[in-house]
Amino acid sequence: MITQAIIPLAGLGTRMLPLTKAVPKELWPMGSKSILEIILDECFDIGIKNIILVISSEKETIKELFKFKKKINNKIKNKADIFARVKKLEKYGKKIKFVYQNKPKGLGDAVLTCKNLINKSHFLLLLPDDIIVKKNCSKELLHIHKKRKCSVIALRNVKKKQVSRYGIVGFEKKIRMKISKMVEKPSIKKSLSNSAIIGRYILSKKIFKFLSSQNKGSLGEVQITDAINAMIKVEKVFGCKFKGKYLDCGTIDGYIKSFKYYNSI
Repeated sequence: MITQAIIPLAGLGTRMLPLTKAVPKELWPMGSKSILEIILDECFDIGIKNIILVISSEKETIKELFKFKKKINNKIKNKADIFARVKKLEKYGKKIKFVYQNKPKGLGDAVLTCKNLINKSHFLLLLPDDIIVKKNCSKELLHIHKKRKCSVIALRNVKKKQVSRYGIVGFEKKIRMKISKMVEKPSIKKSLSNSAIIGRYILSKKIFKFLSSQNKGSLGEVQITDAINAMIKVEKVFGCKFKGKYLDCGTIDGYIKSFKYYNSI
């Protein structure tokens, strides 16, 4: 059973500057909810019991979302919808732990900061730049995990000319959807397929061993793709072509398009 999730939030949000200097992009609205609320709902809707939020000292404001504030609560008691959302976030806060990644050392390093808090064989990892609506993507991954008893990664088909924007996977020929290799942002010629990695993973706790021994890249970052590639040699990893609608909130243009779409459904 998957009961723990990691959500990395320590990124600087450079593609969203200057707005992210004032408000972390994870707190930006997506309709009546924030991006982070949507991701949290996805987790708790499948029975996740504990969530680890990886933040930096510059993103302390994220903690404010979950704090009980008597004056605010008293003012909104007669506004049922808003009051219910505030109380739900306070309840979520009791199931959340915060860890810090104060230097931008990559996604792999963000996950590694949670090593001592993961106490089950597998955990869920969600990236807030990627919102998936209409169907709970984490639930789809969980279904495959229960069947295969292994790590699972969310995938979607992209156009050939777009592969250089994503991590791309290759598959074993004999076993459907079993991943054989991953490559980060390949050229069209070197792309293994058109199956792109989207920010939902169920990962074995053993990933921490590979992250700990992983060589850092040119920017001093620890890449989770490299660690998963190493893990694939000794553990099964399957892909999941999820059925939900993917919304890219990693750029200003993507966020605006996603905001409009989310408000139309």
